Parts: sequence; C-alpha cells; structure tokens
Amino acid sequence: MKRTTSVMLGTLLVGSGLWCGTAFAGPQMTFGPNDEGMLQLDYKGQFQMAVRDNGSGADQNGETMSFNFRRNRLALMGAYGDMFTLYVQTEYVDSQNLSLPFQVSENRANKEFTILDAALRFNFHDSFKVTAGKFKYNFTRENLDACETPLTLDRSLFIRANESTRDTGVAVWGNFLDGMFQYRADVMEGRTATDASAPQPQSSYRYGVRGHISLLDPEKDYGYKGTYLGKKKVLTIGGAYQYEPRVAYADTVAKTGEKNYHGYTADIFFEYPVEAIGTVTASMAYEDVDFGDAYKGANPDPVAFGLNGQKNGWYAKAGYMLPNLPLQFFGRYEKWSFANLKLNNVDAFNQKIDWYGMGANYYFRDQNLKLTFEYSKTDFAVENSESKDFNMFVTALQVIF
Repeated sequence: MKRTTSVMLGTLLVGSGLWCGTAFAGPQMTFGPNDEGMLQLDYKGQFQMAVRDNGSGADQNGETMSFNFRRNRLALMGAYGDMFTLYVQTEYVDSQNLSLPFQVSENRANKEFTILDAALRFNFHDSFKVTAGKFKYNFTRENLDACETPLTLDRSLFIRANESTRDTGVAVWGNFLDGMFQYRADVMEGRTATDASAPQPQSSYRYGVRGHISLLDPEKDYGYKGTYLGKKKVLTIGGAYQYEPRVAYADTVAKTGEKNYHGYTADIFFEYPVEAIGTVTASMAYEDVDFGDAYKGANPDPVAFGLNGQKNGWYAKAGYMLPNLPLQFFGRYEKWSFANLKLNNVDAFNQKIDWYGMGANYYFRDQNLKLTFEYSKTDFAVENSESKDFNMFVTALQVIF
C-alpha cells in the first residue's frame, strides 16, 4: 500500500508541474494515517567557469575570469491526497563578479540566502487549478521554462519584465481538449508599495493572462521546457498580456505624469524527433514592455528605464540532438531596443543590442547531470563607458540530486 501510494503521489507531483523536469532522485518520506502524504528533498546546482574579454583592469579592457554557482538550490516538494501539492525552494546566491548581463561588478555581490518559491497548489480538475504564494508569474514562455531545462546555456537575459522571475499572488489555470488548449490568469503583487526607489502614484495589483495551443503533443504543466530531449513531438503557440495601473511617475519630483504598465508577448516552440536522424528544436518569442514613455520625463521613475524598463525585442533559438549520442548543439540570436538603457546614471537613449550565442550540451544522465559549453557576443549599437561590446565563454556543470 505504501509503495502504491508513494508512486501515485509522485506521479501527481510530476503532473502538477512542481518538478523542473527532473526525475525522482532525492529522498522521500510518507506520512499521514494512510500514507496519503509525501515529502521529497532535491538539490539543484549549476557550477560555472566564465571568461569575458573585458571588464577588469585599470581601463576595464582586461580579461575577466570567474568561477561561480549560477544556481545553488534546495527544493522541498510535497503532496497530500490527490488534490493538494506544495513546492518550496530556497537559493543560496554566492558572491560573484559576473552577476550582471553587461557590467563586471567592482565589488563582489553580497551573499544571499532566499526563499525563491513557496507555492500552494490545488488541483480541483485538469481544467481548474489554483496556485497561491510566491511563484513564476504567467507572462513569457522563457521565464516559465524550467530553470534546469533550457535549450541554450540559460534563458534570455533581456526578456524579463520589470519584476523578478517570481512574484507573490494567486493564479488560476487549466487545460481543455486533452491539453490542446491551456489558459492562465493571475493577480500578482506587482510593484511593491515599499519600493523606495521612487514615489509611486498608487499601489496596485498586476493582472496577467496567458494562453497557448498545442498542435502536437500537449504541454499541460504549469512550467515549460526549453527542450524535451526528443521525448515529445511539440508545436505550441502562445501569448500573454500584463497590466498594472498607475505604476510610475514621469516626474518623480513634481509627482506628475502618472503612467500605466502594459506588457505583451507572443511565442512559438517546436521540437520533433526523427528516428536515426535526430531531434530538431526551434523557438521564437517577441516581447514589448511599455511604461507610457515615462522615461522621457524630467525626473522619470527608475522602473521605466534600464534593462527591465521600457523596451521591445525578440529572440530565435534552435538546436539539434544526435540520434545515438546525448550531444545537443544549439544557437541563439536576440535583438532588443531599449528606451533608455541607463547604467550607473549613464544615459543611453534608443540603445539597441544584438546578442549571439552558440554551444553544446552533453547529457550524462539527462538533465540531472549535464555539461554545457557556450560562446556569446554582446554588441551595442551605441558604446559608452558602461556599454562596451564583449565576448564571453562559459562552461557549466549541472547536477540535480
């Protein structure tokens, strides 16, 4: 009975999307009068060696080399009965110099231990599920891709909205027509009322909706994957919209020019395995983040400019996995236009970035033990003291246990 219950609850955990694409690996325990409860502990780590061709030295033109953990996490997953599941994930962020997309930090970032996720999930029906707590909000597919299953070394550095990858709130979602169609709607904290970076017109919730259509094998979970390693045939088309009213001032000193936030995105994902030939993967997405041109104000709110401020852009990525060897080659191209990519108070209006990356994954034990090599180039349309073209090479070892 215990064995049957454990297997059933484990299947529920996987089906509810609590797993970032991992197989059962960590220790498990059951509890409750009839062993209807289960808890499991997992470790997820990504250790990296990075080399960048500038960023250090007196003139910041010398090579920068670094070892660091990109992710270093403990995850607790649980289920009780056939309706309730729990996911809590902690992360230890080690100090590192290459922690920013563009700049090399002069002082290594502070070490930090955080609760990354704390989600309560209720599975009332495949067409009606509720998630509450701190978790990934429903916007871009790229953010919803499992952290441990990207096609390339990592997900896009630029497609994130102005919130972090997670937010706190409530989401309702579900699947129809045996997973052919999925809907999502959430109400999230959005910009916090305690944000001290600038005065705000008001504190409001952020509202979001997302949907997708799967034309081949369904993607029925809350999270996506950047690659299924040829185990599914997938063609999914999705899109999302976010809105937060009165989120920023165009002039924070005079407290004038109230602006709303709007975010739009559309994406398509394709993966198809062919026996004796291999697996082809391709994905594209577009995003537009709009703060009503608040960045043009006399004293604009910092939320409206910078890396996660007003911008638009797109990416395209593709991969090929050999049929008889767990080796996967990949490439990615991204093109972004920023209203003002302001870094360290250096303005860069209408800045444009072209980002190129290519490399390979070798899967020793699927995603649970993986070695990745990636070369990338970041090209700025307008170079200044804070925005200089650079090349980067990263080797990463991923372990999930």
